[in-house]
Amino acid sequence: MNRRNILKTAGLAAVGSALLPFDSLLKAASLDNKLVENNKESGLLSGRRKLGKSLEVSAIGLGVQNMSRTYQTTIPNRKQMHNIIQKAFDNGVTLFDTAEAYGPFKCEKILGEATSSFRNKIVIETKFGWNIDQQTGARLPGLNSKPEHIKIVVEGMLKRLRTDRIDLLYQHRVDPEVPIEDVVGTIQDLIKQGKVLHYGLSEPGVETVRRAHKIHPVTAIQNEYSLLWRGPEQKILPLCEELGIGFVAWSPLGVGFTTGAIDANTKFAQGDIRGGETRFSPENISQNLAMVEVLKKWAEKKNVTLGQISLAWLLHQKPWIVPIPGTTQMAHMVENSFADNIKFTTNEFKELSNELNAIKIIGDRLPPFVQQFSDVEAPLKTK
Repeated sequence: MNRRNILKTAGLAAVGSALLPFDSLLKAASLDNKLVENNKESGLLSGRRKLGKSLEVSAIGLGVQNMSRTYQTTIPNRKQMHNIIQKAFDNGVTLFDTAEAYGPFKCEKILGEATSSFRNKIVIETKFGWNIDQQTGARLPGLNSKPEHIKIVVEGMLKRLRTDRIDLLYQHRVDPEVPIEDVVGTIQDLIKQGKVLHYGLSEPGVETVRRAHKIHPVTAIQNEYSLLWRGPEQKILPLCEELGIGFVAWSPLGVGFTTGAIDANTKFAQGDIRGGETRFSPENISQNLAMVEVLKKWAEKKNVTLGQISLAWLLHQKPWIVPIPGTTQMAHMVENSFADNIKFTTNEFKELSNELNAIKIIGDRLPPFVQQFSDVEAPLKTK
């Protein structure tokens, strides 16, 4: 049975699960049976999308951020994580996302271990930019995109990922002390050496993107984007469309919120970053749950899950948007991949969008100590 239909507590390891009434369980079971049938009929994830001018990837990717430590602070079984990654590839997923900061280092290692046998058939994207000691993995204060540091980081990435090149390398956050011209110049050197094929920026300031793109085309921008957080619609998505840059959506399921896994009674485990996001605070979550009610209605109408409706909505926005939902559950990975098969008629999508647009999400998406690193502009180069 699909956990998203029966679990209503995000801090599962710490506080246990809360089950829906028996009639709801029966309804969920019926829905899951239908989902299995649909997956058998649809076969593999066949949709493909293009990031930038030439990088082709599956319409839905897989994020491995939580494969070393979940939101609930539990440690997943490493072999099971390998199996999920390998099954994702078998199901047609070709875009796999990680970063040196995830672990640190651990998720790159997990991804490298799992993909070594089919490395040449997939696209691996990873990210640099946090100030991490390359010998110990210790997190140091702030950011570090100094050119010499980037080169050292990439060497470590290649070893951990068991590869000779990184298909798409992102600056994880814009460094306010290093001109973007120096960053892109360093990446150009790595491209010439064949160690990097494409590059992108994550959570960048708009003018920094323009400056970077003038030096060497930016292939993709990776930002948070979901029905819970639609900030990129204001400036970043129009910029991507203008410059021909792809967009990769991290946390496309709203850190679990749009799957129905979080409600007004949810208690987050200590260390779960979502506990510090005011969009989930008691005074805000009740209003925000109105969006989940809309998703429930459409999930029932389409005979799919809430998460699949959420991903299908994202895919419908632009043909160059690629969500990378993360999971540590095999069933969820399969479920997420199936979202590419969900289609809306013009009238359906208009109706769904109108209902969603009428809901105002309140509260901040990230704690202040994390949010401060987004939408930053790199300093101007003076020499």
